[in-house]
Amino acid sequence: MSKLPLEGVRIIDSTYVIAMPYACGIMTDLGAEVIKIEGIQHPDRTPAMDAQPDNNGGDDPFNRGSSFNQRNRGKRSLTLDLSQDEGREAFKELVKISDIVVENYTPRVMRRWELEYSDLKKIKPDIIMLSNTAYGHGNGPYSNYPGQATTMEGIHGLTAITGYLDDIPSKAGASYVDFVSTWNGLLAVATALRYRNKTGKGQWIDLGMYQAGCFFNSEYMLDYIANDRENRRIGNRHPSRAPQGCYPCKEEDTWCTLSVGDDQEWHALCQEIGKPELVDDPRFATLLERQQHHDALDETIAKWSVTMDKFEMMERLQSAGVPAGALFTSKDANLSPHYWNRGFLEKLTWPPERDMGTRVLMGRPWQLSKTPLSIREGVHPFGQDNRSILQDLLDYSDAHIAELEQSQVIGDRPIVARYRDSGPPPPPMPAGTPPPQRGNFEVSYDPDYKKLLGI
Repeated sequence: MSKLPLEGVRIIDSTYVIAMPYACGIMTDLGAEVIKIEGIQHPDRTPAMDAQPDNNGGDDPFNRGSSFNQRNRGKRSLTLDLSQDEGREAFKELVKISDIVVENYTPRVMRRWELEYSDLKKIKPDIIMLSNTAYGHGNGPYSNYPGQATTMEGIHGLTAITGYLDDIPSKAGASYVDFVSTWNGLLAVATALRYRNKTGKGQWIDLGMYQAGCFFNSEYMLDYIANDRENRRIGNRHPSRAPQGCYPCKEEDTWCTLSVGDDQEWHALCQEIGKPELVDDPRFATLLERQQHHDALDETIAKWSVTMDKFEMMERLQSAGVPAGALFTSKDANLSPHYWNRGFLEKLTWPPERDMGTRVLMGRPWQLSKTPLSIREGVHPFGQDNRSILQDLLDYSDAHIAELEQSQVIGDRPIVARYRDSGPPPPPMPAGTPPPQRGNFEVSYDPDYKKLLGI
């Protein structure tokens, strides 16, 4: 069997929420040993925001969240309270035998704990450290601001260009810049490892998430630099393609997008929608005219699209050379034969004692031709590896470990209020019970989902 790319690399993962937890989860797929560090006072586990398998949180909902397991697959779990001296001492001992440290606190946190790169470098000179913050380190006026992707979409400029004409700015979806930062973090770690392999030296990666977001707005920033032009919100339309839009299909709340980039695609679209005469209509003769009369085009296209199944519409237009894509629901994505054929979706079976069964997780959006990759295991339960890591890797005695448990430096259950004061867990809901609505999100439920997924 081929050696995995990161086999033999040990990573300390002291990160929370999405971007870097997901990056470190993917690195377990690549063969790395990742030790996830959380405090029992500050766990990275939010069962209130995570769907539980079959609505069954059991007595450990903090271990069972769907998106948490997606992001943190394959990791060992060590609980350490880094605000206590003993927790930081164990962290430093672990640094001595590790290759990479990943953290996503605001800069002042690691500085206060004396765990910045300059401190860790004294412990292990070739250590690689990835610091993922909202606005980067240094002297910038925003550096110490906390942040998350949903707020940074504003400050890196995305929401200024996302939304409908003459309407308010809009988010791009779920935590857009989190995933951009995930891929940037992976690339940066790979680069730092290559540098270390060539020179024997480690280095510090200072990743500012808002800059990752700005980078993906580059065409608009360049337009302002070159033309002194600020771009406005234009909804589903495009400055140099027309028609472009999202059109209703036959079934309720089903849609298909299309985007026409040149006259050849325009002529093909006219044929497919049964309106070949539009090719000779002076209102639509050029891109400029099509943009000026886009409302009329939208109306004509929609009259055709509502007679079509969204997948049929996509396939017909694609076959005719017109870029088109059906709007996938989560069900469509999970049942997509293309995703399964690509190996993007994988089935993972948890040990029987976890009562999680078999679940479908997302793999990676890329493949390696010489190194088959897969999700190797689920995340370990909270604090499961405390003893094995402290005893086997750091040579802590039983008495020392007992002292750490007594002083709540380590533990195997969160002690924050949302877990401690919630009372006994509710009984599992009967099989087939739809999940509850959460906030303003309407959640649909397919009682045959396991059968459809083959689990």
